[in-house]
Amino acid sequence: MQILDNISLKPYNTFGIDVNARQFVAVNTIQDLKFIYSNYKNTNKFILGGGSNMLLTKPVDALVIQLNLKGKSIINTSENHVLIECQAGENWHEFVLWTLKQDFGGLENLSLIPGNVGTSPIQNIGAYGVELKDYFYSCNALNLDTLQIETFSKADCDFGYRHSIFKQEAKGKYIITSVVFKLSIKNHTLHTNYGAITNELEAMNVKQPTIQDISNAVIAIRESKLPNPKIIGNSGSFFKNPVISKSQFLQLQDNFKDVPHYIVSENEIKVPAGWLIETAGFKGKTFGNYGVHKKQALVLVNYNDAKGEDILNLSKLIQNTIYRIFNISIEAEVNIF
Repeated sequence: MQILDNISLKPYNTFGIDVNARQFVAVNTIQDLKFIYSNYKNTNKFILGGGSNMLLTKPVDALVIQLNLKGKSIINTSENHVLIECQAGENWHEFVLWTLKQDFGGLENLSLIPGNVGTSPIQNIGAYGVELKDYFYSCNALNLDTLQIETFSKADCDFGYRHSIFKQEAKGKYIITSVVFKLSIKNHTLHTNYGAITNELEAMNVKQPTIQDISNAVIAIRESKLPNPKIIGNSGSFFKNPVISKSQFLQLQDNFKDVPHYIVSENEIKVPAGWLIETAGFKGKTFGNYGVHKKQALVLVNYNDAKGEDILNLSKLIQNTIYRIFNISIEAEVNIF
């Protein structure tokens, strides 16, 4: 373990923002993580996972800790289910592909989401009708006050839409070190009715899909409209889909008859933020070396060495415009630093 000074974070964030960290260290074991927190108590610290859900707008005046814990293991099996523990530093998509190779079902709809396993519960990542909480069993996390590992059950995590306890009460108090998933061994439950999965399966001429087929369909859909961060800097979906009241939705529908929507509850309706942004005229719009992706309005992109502050200002312009046109507030899904 080596602590480096004045290191560029450009390779470590999917937006490709070139800002420096005052200090940087890659941590490969929990013991090393405890050592850092024991011996650098008065040093500001910044935890870095896969760097996929963040926008850096200024140099990081802290010790940046890259969480590089690796490994996955089967910890229990029953007739229909398996419990798998995956360490926090594993790449999310690679882990999903590994589960599918074992024919373990549950995570196929979450294929190709960028980031690492350790950050997935924080955001309660979700896509195509499935959220992480649906297959989450527990997670282990380092208590930064006691430096002891604690276990959080699903109930402990208080999961909601792009929400968990780690974004609120436990924020800054814990570091997730591993996550345990409960996946199916047989009689898999297939989720094919959300988004374009059914159409994609038809295009693939798949009539009786497997979990692997669903993963392939999701990958094809995502690749068709989402830019590869290795080619164009981005953090995936920048904004959350807003949930509005039924009365507010009916007012919106008076002016926009064909607004797409999803019923959340008797009195709540989810409206796609991408539709709002596209309808407001931002889809494909460029501002020099950054802008809104041409195929997916939810994605803000760094075309070439843009500053994080520029992208942040664009996000605020979009938010203000959406509120002015639709009277709807949209929140950033990414963490902004």
